[in-house]
Amino acid sequence: MSLSIRNQVPGTVTSVTPGEVMATVKVQLESGQGITAAITLEAVKELGIAEGSAVRALIKSTEVSLATGPVAGLSIRNQIPGTVADVATGGAMASVKVDIAGGALTAAITKDAVADLGLAAGSSVVALVKSTEISLATA
Repeated sequence: MSLSIRNQVPGTVTSVTPGEVMATVKVQLESGQGITAAITLEAVKELGIAEGSAVRALIKSTEVSLATGPVAGLSIRNQIPGTVADVATGGAMASVKVDIAGGALTAAITKDAVADLGLAAGSSVVALVKSTEISLATA
């Protein structure tokens, strides 16, 4: 199956915390960075996700926000440091490719945000992703 989701980052499940309907799944990316995904309990069972499972974290580029440094006092669990590799701007939007340890992420943000943050190749950034915006796929 091919997907239009550009951000597909491999990792290994380190824990699954089930709830009534949803579960939080902690994943260690190949870079060693930890992320958290919130997915349905039904998906956990159907995909056989358990500690030690190999997964791919799938993140739509429109769900990746960028900051120029770590952000405190925020409910967003996933803060992934990286370096801007490329910025492609259009009329209103921009695509920002961010190199992270062990891979890359693409963020679709406004052209104004690129200008306001002063983003250019070589800029240090932190990619912010809510746990509810991360899907998991198994092999």
